[in-house]
Amino acid sequence: MGTVFVSSPLPGDAVERLAREHSVAVGAPHVGVRGEAFAARAGALDAIVTLLTDRVDGALLARTPRLQIVANVAVGVDNVDLEACHARGIAVTNTPGVLTEATADLAFGLLLAAARRITEGDRLVRAGAFVGWTPTLLLGTRVHGATLGLVGLGRIGQAAARRARGFGMKVLYAKRTPLAPETERALCVTRVALDDLFAASDFVSLHCPLTPETRHLVNADRLAHMRPGSVLVNTARGGCVDEAALADALDGGPLGAAGLDVFEDEPRVHPGLLARENVVLAPHIGSADRPTREAMARIAVDNVLAVLAGRPAATPVE
Repeated sequence: MGTVFVSSPLPGDAVERLAREHSVAVGAPHVGVRGEAFAARAGALDAIVTLLTDRVDGALLARTPRLQIVANVAVGVDNVDLEACHARGIAVTNTPGVLTEATADLAFGLLLAAARRITEGDRLVRAGAFVGWTPTLLLGTRVHGATLGLVGLGRIGQAAARRARGFGMKVLYAKRTPLAPETERALCVTRVALDDLFAASDFVSLHCPLTPETRHLVNADRLAHMRPGSVLVNTARGGCVDEAALADALDGGPLGAAGLDVFEDEPRVHPGLLARENVVLAPHIGSADRPTREAMARIAVDNVLAVLAGRPAATPVE
């Protein structure tokens, strides 16, 4: 029997299933590996089920000499020092695939809400300020037939492209490695250079991992070259966007709106974004439908059970 730390309560029965075979301690929400429950057991841990809010670095690994696996309940692993883990022979796993459709749904929800000013309208009605229909009330941006630029075209980006077809959108994408021509044709997408994508799109949606190369990929220069009234959507990682530059572009142009599910310094949000009516803000809920979150927990636990039983992990991160 091994000893496992689970960063936070997880939906579904995955933790219960894990506890049938191993000794399990569950951390407090918003605390995770930073809390006393982890500190008290660190030296005896064989596995950690982490969240994207848990920083797994060399200092943490030095406290966990028995550790065999870090099972991250996320697709992205920018919170984990992969090099340090691999140097110690520690497996790192993620939860790919199962959150694709849920995250693409939310990306389009943010796109629509920002373009058509839905949350502004909601606040107007709740404040009792809606006094009747007028031809100029909350005029927004047309979605159907517009140009959508996708930064990154992995599973989630491709799911967003499929949704865009239903809106008759022209879809551009920027990706280091092009898709196969038959995949491009099936998705009706065209690859362009990153700077050209920002300049040519009515909507730009981010679907890339956070790496040193993508940090502040959305910067003042690229924002300045976007179309007047254009919309930025981010369901990837907050660090991909320079929030101060984004606030300026929303204040003085050219951007018309933004829809954000992730933030550069979560849970803090740049005050310039909080102050603006033309920003739709969501609390990192891209994968937050119940079946998806339960599947993510299940995959993480399956990986732990496999590694502690001496079997290969199902979804290793190399």
